[in-house]
Amino acid sequence: MGDAATVLCAIAFLAWLWRVRDNARTLSGHRPRYAWPWVYAGWIVPTANLWIPRGIVADIHRASAPGERLPHAVNWWWGLWLVSSLGAVGLYAGTTDAVIARAYTYAPLLLVVDAAAVATAVAGVFVVRALTAVQQKHMH
Repeated sequence: MGDAATVLCAIAFLAWLWRVRDNARTLSGHRPRYAWPWVYAGWIVPTANLWIPRGIVADIHRASAPGERLPHAVNWWWGLWLVSSLGAVGLYAGTTDAVIARAYTYAPLLLVVDAAAVATAVAGVFVVRALTAVQQKHMH
């Protein structure tokens, strides 16, 4: 059930990202800095996924509200995402038995990584609200 919810949230977020990216292009009249495949590939291409998704969001904000400061939520969201993603790489790799053994051995680290994942989702809500609001403000 948790995996299905994660997939649905990812699809909803990417659909929103695509829409605000198109809105930003319309508002600014300029092509986005990153080509369209990066909206999706930026999340899965190793190493590039460390900066491209944040770059896409920052680019959307710049195009939607030139001269306005990037919302703090974007940096919090991205920093927390990096902590949770990079921390999960080592903790959740391997067999189920190995993951369970690490959960007992590295419980504090596991809690930090999981807390960062939850905080990332919360910060993501603020990012969606901030970018949507800035676009609505500049459309009216």
